[in-house]
Amino acid sequence: MATPVLQVRNLTTRFKTERGVVTAVDNISFEVAAGETLAIVGESGSGKSVTSMSILRLIPSPPGRIENGEILFDGKDLLKLSEDEMRAIRGDRIAMIFQDSMSSLNPSITIGKQIAEPITLHRNASWNEAYEKARDLLSMVQIPDAQSRLSVYPHQFSGGMRQRAMIAMALACQPKLIIADEPTTALDVTVQAQILDLLKDLTQKAQTSMILITHDMGVVARYADRVAVMYGGRIVEQGPAREIFNRPAHPYTQGLLASIPRIDSDPSKPLPAIEGMPPDLSALPVGCAFAPRCPKATRECLASRPTLTQVGEGHLKACFNT
Repeated sequence: MATPVLQVRNLTTRFKTERGVVTAVDNISFEVAAGETLAIVGESGSGKSVTSMSILRLIPSPPGRIENGEILFDGKDLLKLSEDEMRAIRGDRIAMIFQDSMSSLNPSITIGKQIAEPITLHRNASWNEAYEKARDLLSMVQIPDAQSRLSVYPHQFSGGMRQRAMIAMALACQPKLIIADEPTTALDVTVQAQILDLLKDLTQKAQTSMILITHDMGVVARYADRVAVMYGGRIVEQGPAREIFNRPAHPYTQGLLASIPRIDSDPSKPLPAIEGMPPDLSALPVGCAFAPRCPKATRECLASRPTLTQVGEGHLKACFNT
């Protein structure tokens, strides 16, 4: 693999709640290479979004706290930087596309000003220069009549156009890493495909690395170079996307892939489902978090936690079953 842009090592993030301490991210490690798209996959509540917020140090404190680990970006540990140093990185060298564009965009500020602001902040550009760049970015993300759209407000855009504006904001300062957290939530299927195709194309042209957070394995198959599968705050499998799809090694990954409709499947038969419910992160079991739902679970799985072991080149799984 090429030299990593991002290295996350033994990251643990917890939240204090009325029900107890919730371990949302539990000792995870992964890397993202230059120009690579890493997909982080899992059910709701598996720790995907908390992982992304931890990288940018946006965990609200209290109640949250990054308790352990290193987040190395270009060789510097982000957890050791001051808040001013982190502000200089956010939106400049690391950008984020949030799930809900309507709540992420400021409803009282025009689209043009919201795209231009990081350019003036991080590039010391004048407002005229920043607005010209914002217009070019809107054109790049295929919003028609970009010049006139600079003066409109978010509520005047459709959902797909707001998401394109969010991508334009993310690309404004030509970041080395983009974190896309469920970037097509609430969009219809055709618009989803357009947005993801656009995002992949633009990141490839700019040689920008991307972390794509999703629960949709179909999206992963089409857009990801490598995959990290999360369950119960832990990474249970990771490796090259093709390897994961051709030879899934963890029962949870196998269950996710089995639940995808296939063109050659029998339409009269229901899709397989993973029985049970995701674990309570405030009371994680001592063993494998997936064991209560796993058809292959043994006493060993219930008694001790499996660590990631190699099953192929760059392919790791946390499972006792071979």
